[in-house]
Amino acid sequence: MSLRINDIAPDFTANTTEGEISFHDWIGDDYAIIFSHPKDFTPVCTTEFGAVARLSPEFEKRNTKVIGVSVDGVDDHTKWKADISKFAETPANFPIIDDTSLTVAKLYDMFPAEAYLPDGRTPADSATVRTVFIIGPDKKIRLTLTYPMSVGRNFAEILRALDAIQLTDGVALATPADWQPGEDVIVALSLNDEQATEKYGELTKALPYLRFAKCPE
Repeated sequence: MSLRINDIAPDFTANTTEGEISFHDWIGDDYAIIFSHPKDFTPVCTTEFGAVARLSPEFEKRNTKVIGVSVDGVDDHTKWKADISKFAETPANFPIIDDTSLTVAKLYDMFPAEAYLPDGRTPADSATVRTVFIIGPDKKIRLTLTYPMSVGRNFAEILRALDAIQLTDGVALATPADWQPGEDVIVALSLNDEQATEKYGELTKALPYLRFAKCPE
């Protein structure tokens, strides 16, 4: 069965470019983003890791750890990081998991339907799709995104989604379509008008069931 929103993210122990980790312990009290790649030294993956490297300060501001998964080993990961840093023009200072055993890819159901896993596999054989999981401090999955191998991910959108998740986590708020940080938010229907106004200030009613309030600071 595939993983769903609010499932506990599977725990695992793995070797990474920063040593052995126990995933839940590594997350600690932070948010975490785990994202998979088909193989080291592949073009789309290099651009994606470069995007994450450039955004690292933004993830740090949000108390969010990022970790990549690739089906190659630590030695290749370390060499690949030099290419990533050269392309991104900034250090790739986040860990990459050695998943030569495919343990993590299988735990997180990161394979497409037609995946074939022989010895001597190629990126096409073990093509972990471009999967993203955002995980909360309680180790529950907050968001999943899955892209085909041919489509590079939009990490600005992943950062935007992280902002929305952190803003609405555990409170009676939601974000509308195309929301950007600082824009008005939606007040949940679990609060009546009086409760909503008391908690979030003046409401703008687009429809009786669609009420906007200023974004909390």
